Amino acid sequence: MRSSRTLAAAVAGAALVALAGCGGDDSDDKGGPFAGKSADQIAADAVKATQQADSMHMKGTVQQSAGSSMTIDLSVDQSKNCDGTIETAGASADVRNTKGTFYLRGDEKYWETALKGQPGGDKIVPKVADKWVKAPADDATAKNVCDKKALTAAMDKDKSERKGMKKGSTTTVDGSEAIRLTKKTSGGETLTLYVATEGKPYILRTTSTGGKEPNTATFSDYGKSVSPEEPAPGETVDLQKLAASGEKA
Repeated sequence: MRSSRTLAAAVAGAALVALAGCGGDDSDDKGGPFAGKSADQIAADAVKATQQADSMHMKGTVQQSAGSSMTIDLSVDQSKNCDGTIETAGASADVRNTKGTFYLRGDEKYWETALKGQPGGDKIVPKVADKWVKAPADDATAKNVCDKKALTAAMDKDKSERKGMKKGSTTTVDGSEAIRLTKKTSGGETLTLYVATEGKPYILRTTSTGGKEPNTATFSDYGKSVSPEEPAPGETVDLQKLAASGEKA
């Protein structure tokens, strides 16, 4: 289960890195709901609103320096319910957390990669591939993948990095109006943050371009219920029972 945890953490962390760089002293009055507010104030309001939202959907992709990409497409709420898909290097895994149980359904390539080098791994792959492998909700993978607070923690990790962003014009993100905040780093990256101008100032999108690991993340469905269905018993494999039999996944 180690691979899904690493992947989710990498995608979420990289997708949210622009959030840590929010802010600045540009207080030009552009009109609209943020009139008179600096980029720093807008960013701070956006981070707070996003962290406090009961739920959200995030979809992000990180291009790695080695040439591969990682993608996470996930709905998650404050109660750690989650439902989504993780993909990397041609491998895919669906994840669900509901009613105190975490489920992961990886394809054959996912498990071949996850179990590579482990004793008996080749015998385990056919038993778990395309099956919902279940584990307690306090499993380390569930804690990282399905914990909204953990996924958004990077937004407010280092307030000192919220310097130098500038307010731009308004635009739309998937049909919702947003104000654009941008910042160019000393390393040549351009960070862009899109904040909703209607309703609560939720973050709608973040992008990073021009660097070694460009990324983009889109956030939506704030406040929408996250109620994944439990997989059918015949489609599941109990991780604890598998481990007890000496065939650890």
